[in-house]
Amino acid sequence: MKTLTPTQIPLDARKWYIVDAKGQTLGRLASRLATIISGKNRVDFSPHMDNGDYVIILNTKEIAVTGDKEEAKLYRTHSGHMGHLKEVKLSRLRAEKPNKILEHAISGMLPKNRLRQGMMLRLKLVDGATHGYESQNPITITL
Repeated sequence: MKTLTPTQIPLDARKWYIVDAKGQTLGRLASRLATIISGKNRVDFSPHMDNGDYVIILNTKEIAVTGDKEEAKLYRTHSGHMGHLKEVKLSRLRAEKPNKILEHAISGMLPKNRLRQGMMLRLKLVDGATHGYESQNPITITL
């Protein structure tokens, strides 16, 4: 038997998907979208190639979280200098940068290698219900 080696798909062969995040749970939605962006839902998946699809996420401000995460969940950043730890609550981040919540969750579920940056570029986050990607003919999916 011969082993079939998948090849890199051309850019115009990648599919575009639309997902409405309104009322969806943060972690469950992020894990399903990370699968699509990384290409693990494809038959020709290979871990050393970036063959994922594009994803447009609408209504990122209206994503749901369970429990008391709205006030208890913290996003921490550290500059590396003494005393420069910054903490931001989920509720404050939702008010200031609602797209950052989903971006952070999906980024944490992608592989930690050189392919992550290219995968994150295929993630399109939209705060409202309208988007500017109609010419790509995206497919609406419900998760």
